[in-house]
Amino acid sequence: MDPAIKKKVLRSFTYGLYIVTVRDGDEVNALTANWLTQTSFEPPMLAFALENDARSLPMILRAGAFAVNVVPEDGRALAGAMGRSSQKNPQKLADVAYEPGPTTGSPILPDCVGWVECRLSGMLESGDHTLLLGEVVEAGEGREARPLTLAEAGFRYSG
Repeated sequence: MDPAIKKKVLRSFTYGLYIVTVRDGDEVNALTANWLTQTSFEPPMLAFALENDARSLPMILRAGAFAVNVVPEDGRALAGAMGRSSQKNPQKLADVAYEPGPTTGSPILPDCVGWVECRLSGMLESGDHTLLLGEVVEAGEGREARPLTLAEAGFRYSG
């Protein structure tokens, strides 16, 4: 396989940008995700891929829940900040307005387009990532805006 062609083709896939949040006891964290999709209508479910060494992975496994916040088109800076490593920025939500989700307590970002809270219902190891499956247990709207995509943000995430 030609690695340059592989990268070019993988980078042509379209993705949205999402801030996944978690509350594990008194600790909260956030990450930027783009490998996310709905997987079922009934019950409503979604899945996303998370790097195996991400700080949020054990937090989500312990909490058994997470929230997905849809990044608005003017949210590039937010997506970039939440995408930085927790080792370099352990308090990502320190300067970000959020509220506890009504069902799971996972942080909800009111400045986003909308959000869903999910109960963790499964996981699958997938190379250097883990695929997490969640059942949507609550949803809400944020502010009126178009969602931001990976291509519009100018981010590159594929290999």
